[in-house]
Amino acid sequence: MRRREFLQITAAGAGLMLYQGLSLADSKKSAADLSGGSEDYFIKPARFYKKLEGDIIECGLCPRECRVDKGERGYCGVRENRNGEYYTLVYSRACAANIDPIEKKPFFHYLPGSTAFSIATAGCNMNCKFCQNWNISQAKPENVNSIKLTPTDCVKYAKANNCRSIAYTYSEPTVFYEYMSDCALEGQSADVRSVVVSNGFIQKEPLKRLLPLVNAYKIDLKAITPQYYSDICKGDLYRILDTLLTIKADGKWLEIVYLMVSNLNDGKEDLNKLADWIVANLGPDVPIHFSRFHPEYLLKNLPMTPLESLERAYNICRDKGIRYVYIGNVYGHKNESTYCHNCNKTLIKRKGLQIVENLLDKGRCPYCQSLIPGIWN
Repeated sequence: MRRREFLQITAAGAGLMLYQGLSLADSKKSAADLSGGSEDYFIKPARFYKKLEGDIIECGLCPRECRVDKGERGYCGVRENRNGEYYTLVYSRACAANIDPIEKKPFFHYLPGSTAFSIATAGCNMNCKFCQNWNISQAKPENVNSIKLTPTDCVKYAKANNCRSIAYTYSEPTVFYEYMSDCALEGQSADVRSVVVSNGFIQKEPLKRLLPLVNAYKIDLKAITPQYYSDICKGDLYRILDTLLTIKADGKWLEIVYLMVSNLNDGKEDLNKLADWIVANLGPDVPIHFSRFHPEYLLKNLPMTPLESLERAYNICRDKGIRYVYIGNVYGHKNESTYCHNCNKTLIKRKGLQIVENLLDKGRCPYCQSLIPGIWN
């Protein structure tokens, strides 16, 4: 598969989509074959690590702080110790590239109706049992079809297809940090913005260095209990909460997704605790999306989230003072839309990923003139 075939643009669904055509099942060609060049291009010096005795590397990118011996990789599977030096194996090694509505990320208060050039590489630093993209997030880069898609290429394709942003998404952008950072930096000079769709499992120093390069962050807050993170996601709740605080303090636009899994993170006590934490630490204006769970990956035995559970979460958060609460993965639900926090009039009417009507006037409600938090133009 050559670049031209991989990047064939076709009409699909709510907008244009770049043909992905990549899966573990049909991965018979190496990245070098697909890029038409040497696989060495994808291997670049990693950032954020220190050398220990005996050529052991301690990674400083995510809170795992993996200690990696020579010839071994970290937990994410995409960073390798080569003779005492640490390397990323996925620089410009895109295994997915699509043009998506920004609402798919989901961002509801960030350039509504715009599109994002969305990219991913293989790898993740967590292992959520409900992962929708496990075939790339839990794979090593050599086991997934990929192409060479440089930061310059990403900006070029974004501009050519009228995408206002590049979105780092699908897998976990933290593990392809160097690639993401360089794409975002290149985009700044071409008026192409960057948005990050992440699990939030990142150390504070690399996060702080990334934030000046990006325009918005969406964090998947998986639960509000440490046990859930430990058992279901192989992560650490408190490090994700710290990431949320850091993003908010920096002033970047932030939205949260909470995937509701029946009998695991949908209890009333958890939801009250979640709402209290958000209001106390992030304020009432950070949107939260309650997303319906569909059985996938290692949780195929659980049922789809009942609608009443999602609506209960919506009501709890609204009663606690969160102004912008959404219900996701329920096509046509009234709480896909944005309402004014002051007069409760419909401002942005949505149906799925499609905006039916947008009445905002320079970020204000046309009825009561209240300023609606977000990035609107």
